[in-house]
Amino acid sequence: MRTFLVAATALTFGTLAGVATVLAQAAGGPPGWAYGYTAPPPANQARPNIVPGPAQPNTDTTVHTISGSQGKFTRSQIANRHGPADWFPGDHPPMPDIVAKGKEAQNVFACGLCHYPNGKGRPENANVTGLNYDYIVQQMKDFRDGKRITSDPRKGNTGFMQHFAKNMTDDEIKAAASYFAAIPATPWVKVVETATVPKMRIQGGVHLPLTGAEAGVEPIGARIVETPESIHDAEILRNPRSGWVAYVPTGSLKKGEALVKEGTTASGAKVAACTVCHGPDLRGIGQAPTIAGRSPSYVGRQLYDMQSGNRNGTWTPLMAPVVASLNAEDLINASAYLASLRP
Repeated sequence: MRTFLVAATALTFGTLAGVATVLAQAAGGPPGWAYGYTAPPPANQARPNIVPGPAQPNTDTTVHTISGSQGKFTRSQIANRHGPADWFPGDHPPMPDIVAKGKEAQNVFACGLCHYPNGKGRPENANVTGLNYDYIVQQMKDFRDGKRITSDPRKGNTGFMQHFAKNMTDDEIKAAASYFAAIPATPWVKVVETATVPKMRIQGGVHLPLTGAEAGVEPIGARIVETPESIHDAEILRNPRSGWVAYVPTGSLKKGEALVKEGTTASGAKVAACTVCHGPDLRGIGQAPTIAGRSPSYVGRQLYDMQSGNRNGTWTPLMAPVVASLNAEDLINASAYLASLRP
């Protein structure tokens, strides 16, 4: 293992970016299923402003509740960027201010808004439970230093993370990292192999089943479709106890297992198995993070971002020999299998 790590570290960022860019272009650009789009980005698409725009006003005074919670919140309270609803305070440790409120003067959202107070997050962002303190701190520094950039310029929240990290102090980053590192990972995504899926629309980077006359099923094709167990709980209530379902192509789990455990790609080529660095249970070793039970949309994005040279963080060179050889099918298979594991 040490030989592999030393060899991987010796690769330069330029080598990774150069090889990966060719592969990315050959694959036709970023996989829409992972980034929350149904079509490739337009040529020369401008990157969005990394500073979030003003929140949209919401005058709906309907009070919402969730079974098992004593909370009562309106939509404006649920989506409050600087004090979002905390439905289940007993599910997590006491939140530091940066997690509970963010920094309104600097337009830094509360971490708990997107990642939820319990850290489980959503497909369009990230589940940050089960990660160790040092890893979380390093990722925030990588965002701050511009080393984590989305491969699809339409996806704005990666840029938002750059803005947040640049406007957080080291102590605030450490406080958030300590908080989320203390929360263990638990099952959050149910993986279902299938040849067909409900017809979907995409809203805010999330697949949502069509209803009414537009409802129906369609072939899953070469993609993963990650959708809420309950649209109402996810989109209206932002219920941190309501999980997600990931529909994956039939046969992808077996192929993914071969890739993850044995390093056998869909084409039959060999790469380093994920277990070499991430551990036999895929729950991480040292600074190699846990990847078991993660959102397949998130995993797919990260693999492609590293492959295309847009994720160039401190430990990214360790992934260079692996991601450089993966094709679009491999990204699906690996993401599907990893998501199916118990975190």
